[in-house]
Amino acid sequence: MPVRIPDNLPAGKILNAENIFVMPDSRALHQDIRPIRVLVLNLMPNKIETETQLLRMLGNTPLQIEIDLMRIHEKQSKHTSVDHMATFYCDFEQINHRNYDGMIVTGAPLGQINFEEVSYWTRICEIIDWSQQHVTSTLFLCWAAHAAFYHLYGLKRQLLKRKRVGVFKHVCCKQHVPLLRGFDDQFTAPHSRFSEIDIEKIVSHPDLELLAVSDEAGAYITLSKDMKNLLITGHPEYDRETLAQEYERDLQQNLPVEKPVNYFPDENPQCTPITNWRSHGNLLISNWLNYYVYQETPYKLEKV
Repeated sequence: MPVRIPDNLPAGKILNAENIFVMPDSRALHQDIRPIRVLVLNLMPNKIETETQLLRMLGNTPLQIEIDLMRIHEKQSKHTSVDHMATFYCDFEQINHRNYDGMIVTGAPLGQINFEEVSYWTRICEIIDWSQQHVTSTLFLCWAAHAAFYHLYGLKRQLLKRKRVGVFKHVCCKQHVPLLRGFDDQFTAPHSRFSEIDIEKIVSHPDLELLAVSDEAGAYITLSKDMKNLLITGHPEYDRETLAQEYERDLQQNLPVEKPVNYFPDENPQCTPITNWRSHGNLLISNWLNYYVYQETPYKLEKV
């Protein structure tokens, strides 16, 4: 089944070329189907790139999904055109009266800034609180996961001496959990962050369940026991070249970063990276949408 997207969204052309099933609004209006409604709060600088990455995974599920794209503020984006933002993005005030089956909050390049010093921290907290009443299940990625750990569960992150960046091996901590169905004994996922949450604090928290960890990268998948919040500290949505592009950007800005580990063949940045996390990312999103959104959400959204 397709992801339902706005007519002329740039990601649509890219995904159609990859045989990812997406459907414009104009066609979807002729179908008598109750789609799963997903709200995406996109905090990443390059909006179109992140839209495409998320839609690529959402389009790999057997459910018809309708998305709304939301921005955190009205300030002009440095990396995305004004026309694109005005055409495809909404503000919180435009949708805060609605209910959604699912919500995705992306990462943000704010890893070394204290939460309270982030210009839109108050708004993020407002949206997170709103999601607990208006969304069946919310997926938080990377920085957003750390923000949710802090705001919802009182868990503070620890800043790292060096950026944790690369592709890391993970193992599952639990068995017979619907979110982990089909997972291999080991799987890989990208990380790109300057902080971490202490594993023992997650394990000892009465409202959280740690599901997957990495010896090198620490906690990865955490699910709230009420199943409303899924916190992913990495980036399963990343494309093949995303970490390489971030690495090149950091070098150009003279930042003290090392090349991503376990990423470039022979550890050579001149070599094209090999993607070995896409199947895990697709399965993670499919399981979340099926077991924690579709199976849990009421048919009438006003009952969320």
